[in-house]
Amino acid sequence: MQILQIFWDRRELFITCLLEHIRISLTAVLCAGILGILTGILISRHKKAAGVVLGIVNVIYTIPSISLLGFLIPLTGIGNRTAIIALTVYGLLPIVRNTYTGLTTVDATILEVAEGLGSDGRQVMFRIRFPLALPVIISGFRNMVVMIIAMGGIASFIGAGGLGVAIYRGITTYNMTLTAAGSILIALLALFCDRLLSLAEKAVNRRYGIE
Repeated sequence: MQILQIFWDRRELFITCLLEHIRISLTAVLCAGILGILTGILISRHKKAAGVVLGIVNVIYTIPSISLLGFLIPLTGIGNRTAIIALTVYGLLPIVRNTYTGLTTVDATILEVAEGLGSDGRQVMFRIRFPLALPVIISGFRNMVVMIIAMGGIASFIGAGGLGVAIYRGITTYNMTLTAAGSILIALLALFCDRLLSLAEKAVNRRYGIE
């Protein structure tokens, strides 16, 4: 009851924070998605670089999020921009890895047939390999979205907006109900997006006959 009451009493705060959280997360998702898919495509065509690139992304992923934010502050200042950069960096691992895995595990026989029919490298990539790898790529995209939304809660510690503001205010004022309310909204937003992407993933799997 206390959480429902605080949702009502501070509804303007929660609506503002929710919209800001969506904006920050969506921007980071778009940036990480574009960069991650392009990187995955590039390293799938230059496999000697794959180990190096995936290794670098893995190392970055092991850096604690609050430390990464601290490293970025002297370069990009405080606020939403730094939060978006940090979330984009963290979002790269699942999408790069899944794009690379999806593209490199397409049945070689299918590719040989396409090449035998006269398809060039670009046609093979975007008309055959990429569509067949799409279920794996969407799976990585789904993980990335949930992770970015969840991690967006720490953005308030560097002056950015989002639902982390409610969590931070709750911590600083010893208002655990406010902290719980902010956390619940982040979890619900992540679950909602995960559900939408799950439906998209199932649709793609049905399209390609994957159980």
